[in-house]
Amino acid sequence: MIVRHRILRIGILPSSRYFSSFESTVKLPTGVAYRQPTGLFISNEFVPSNDGKQLTTYNPRSGKPIANVFAAGSPDVDYAVQSAGSAFRSWRSTSGTDRGILLYRLCRLIEEHKTLLGAIEAVDTGKSLDTVVTEDIQDCINVTRYYAGWADKIHGYSIQPFAEKFAYTLHEPFGVCALIVPWNYPLMLALWKLAPAIAAGNTVVLKTSELTPLSSLFLGNLIIEAGFPPGVVNILSGDGNTGAVLASHPGINKISFTGSATTGKKIMHAAANNLIPVVLELGGKSAAIVFEDADLEQSVKWCYSGIMSNSGQICSATSRILIQESIYKKFVELFKAYTVHRMSAGPLDHGPQISDVQLEKVMQYVRSGIEEGAHLVYGGKEIIGPGYFMQPTIFADVRDDMKIVREEVFGPVVVMDTFATQSDAILRANSSTYGLASAIFTKSLKLAVDTSQKLDVGMVWVNSSQDSDFRVPFGGFKMSGFGQELGEYAVKNYLRPKAVHLNLGITL
Repeated sequence: MIVRHRILRIGILPSSRYFSSFESTVKLPTGVAYRQPTGLFISNEFVPSNDGKQLTTYNPRSGKPIANVFAAGSPDVDYAVQSAGSAFRSWRSTSGTDRGILLYRLCRLIEEHKTLLGAIEAVDTGKSLDTVVTEDIQDCINVTRYYAGWADKIHGYSIQPFAEKFAYTLHEPFGVCALIVPWNYPLMLALWKLAPAIAAGNTVVLKTSELTPLSSLFLGNLIIEAGFPPGVVNILSGDGNTGAVLASHPGINKISFTGSATTGKKIMHAAANNLIPVVLELGGKSAAIVFEDADLEQSVKWCYSGIMSNSGQICSATSRILIQESIYKKFVELFKAYTVHRMSAGPLDHGPQISDVQLEKVMQYVRSGIEEGAHLVYGGKEIIGPGYFMQPTIFADVRDDMKIVREEVFGPVVVMDTFATQSDAILRANSSTYGLASAIFTKSLKLAVDTSQKLDVGMVWVNSSQDSDFRVPFGGFKMSGFGQELGEYAVKNYLRPKAVHLNLGITL
């Protein structure tokens, strides 16, 4: 049975037996001060790292430090994995109904703290508070509620090949799952993984990005308040070394990673030593295809959103736009005009890059595009001042062999070129080593359906871009990884089938 804890209705957290001394007071840009957990969250306690090592997280809008948090080393990973393993022995037997109740409680707590969580996420990522609250944190609420509903609906199948034989399947949790999340949507992507894993009966060790650990660590407070048993959810802050130790740990039974293809390969190699199954949601170089019959005004707006949202820091960003020859010049003109319009509210409104390192990486791609002969239509410059800002950048008349066309930039940089026919567009879109997503713009349903079927990607948007939904699978092909997040497919990621054979009378 579940112990029903009191749910605190809090804005700034009061003292409580649940909260550790490993925290610091952080003043948000809104003027609100709150207590930020800085310890590693293991077995429902915030604890320091074994060696005392700490990381500093910075506000991308100002470049100023926000807080220091402890960084997990190998002994800390051991402790977290052991905690999750011990908890799994009893958690796996907890009924789906009770698991769902706990997830519903967590959902309510996230909803109650929506504004505070949004403010934490905004200061840690540099996004606008309104965007984080209405989009990112709302998605956290939706996802957690959705998988709370899934917890008691996991079932197997019965199979009777013939009269004397009956068989059935059990869908069982893997055990301890390592969940490794990136910095672009810290809390949202954490819950994309955590909620279905918990609903399926697993325990988890969540590793945050060293750049954006704050909201996930704060989630530890809500995990306690929701009533989860110690060890079911463990949260570690740390850098790539922490992730490497976690991925290669013999106590891990499943890994789910979101991040770059380069790191994904390292995760897969580490997991191979222990034959641990992995789900990889990696990068992309997604193409938007604009046919000549498309609604140009809407196509421009959706394509802008598809690359410039979150300052271009989206794995599925439609960063390549292929435009049919007859409308190419008009589309480029409209896209530039719309970009100028969006920037008129203020050059910093579109948001910063996550760090100075990321900003320099994107600027190197911009310089490469210019050197290789792409036509710079707009932008291309760093915005001098506090924080890590740059102009949205538009390149036209590109070639497929250019770095900015082939490689994932992960910034507000879009490349445009023409195509003649549908088959030409499909060939060029599929030429990428990635296969995460594509967008198609046309008024022809037949053309949209036919093109969708021929694109070698995991997701296709028709007359939109980036409008994903928590009930619909999210994932890609080729160098974009394998396995899906979201929808019922995510629950299946965290379950393994077991076949049971019953002999009803076969004799030898």
